[in-house]
Amino acid sequence: MSGTYEKLFRHALFPLYESVLQRRKTLHYLAEYEANQWLAREQVMALQWSKLKRLLDHCWREVPYYRRRWDEVGARPEDIRSLEDYARLPILTKKDIRENFDELVASSWRGRLLLKATGGSTGEPLRFGYTRESNERRTAVMWRGYAWAGARMGRRTLYLWGGSVGTPPRTKLLKDRLYHAAFGRRMVDSFRMTEANIAEYADAIDAYQPEIVVAYVGPLVRLAQWMLDTKRQVSRPAAILCGAEALHEAQREIVQRAFGCPVYNTYGCREFMLIASECEQRNGLHVNADHLVVETGAARDVGGAAGAADIIITDLHNEGMPFIRYVNGDLATPTARTCTCGRGLPLLERIDGRKLDAIRTRDGRLLPGEFFPHMLKDVAGVLQFQVVQRSWETLDISIVRGPSFDASSLDYIRREIGKVLGDSVDVRFDFVDRIALTPSGKLRVTVCEIAEPAATGPQ
Repeated sequence: MSGTYEKLFRHALFPLYESVLQRRKTLHYLAEYEANQWLAREQVMALQWSKLKRLLDHCWREVPYYRRRWDEVGARPEDIRSLEDYARLPILTKKDIRENFDELVASSWRGRLLLKATGGSTGEPLRFGYTRESNERRTAVMWRGYAWAGARMGRRTLYLWGGSVGTPPRTKLLKDRLYHAAFGRRMVDSFRMTEANIAEYADAIDAYQPEIVVAYVGPLVRLAQWMLDTKRQVSRPAAILCGAEALHEAQREIVQRAFGCPVYNTYGCREFMLIASECEQRNGLHVNADHLVVETGAARDVGGAAGAADIIITDLHNEGMPFIRYVNGDLATPTARTCTCGRGLPLLERIDGRKLDAIRTRDGRLLPGEFFPHMLKDVAGVLQFQVVQRSWETLDISIVRGPSFDASSLDYIRREIGKVLGDSVDVRFDFVDRIALTPSGKLRVTVCEIAEPAATGPQ
């Protein structure tokens, strides 16, 4: 029955909604990307290069920021004859984007851009603009990458993901429910998981019987370990896809033992959506090189992960507000290996960044670190933040404030944390001018300094 609906959705319902009613070209781009993946490596790189050269010419003509910056270093588009030349152009940081937002908008796209905010997984929330085409292409690339793990559109899927924060209008909640139902999705809020209710998450999987589970790494591993400890079994999905945090092999093994199915790693960020993902071989993450340019900087030893390097990304299709050589704060280990699957898309060995700590309480709650960037992304005036738990009773939040931060911003943060942690911790705020980076150059968004998990009751 599920396979029948999947075909109906892919070939009838989704085309009707996406192509006819919404007049989007997502399916056209999906067909393009599905063909691209089977090109030889040299053909993929030639396609990437032609797109990049076109984008550089566009930026020189229409984007004041890049023309000014490239002038400063004596570079013009005609000087860029290889990726080695390209790697000499200045990088783009979140600070650059905030300070030069208007200059980064292409002249022909002023007043026409869609806007989005990042969740700030590196501690720096960010607003940026993008075009309709780039959004449709990002969606298409996501569906291509998810399909490698069997997570095709219309397939019955449960998301163990971050829930809504704030109080969304009832009309939006209804619209979201209908949209997810059409896609065959069930959304389960990982931010509410506690020791007391963890069995309800297993019950939700049993009740929905998903073919695919898509999940944050932290809550998924916690649920899997609980299942192993209690010998609880659930309806077995065909595959599990992980995101939002680095997936380590020890964690993958725990989840696979608990659920009895293969676990796939994905890597993305809100600025670009899916950047890389594992195929059927699970032998590294294929980079979407026909859609993005993904570079890695100088390798360094980060927490024992020798070879990890900064990720530098260029979106080849967002001409409205192009990000050229954008450093998003994540780390990865590159590889020159090729995959036996036959796809010409290059590989990353692993993702080393996104190591967000979870916050614990004495009464058994464990809040994933993703909650804080998810919640704070829409709080006006939060330029940078860090959450540190030094004891069971306290939670220290350092915030670099902008002019729009006020008492209502503070009240909102307290209220949203209270919804998930109750009065189990005392939330303390510290307003600072800057937040120190780790020796690896990364800002840890959440830091838990408690060595051992909480006991089941007060000590």
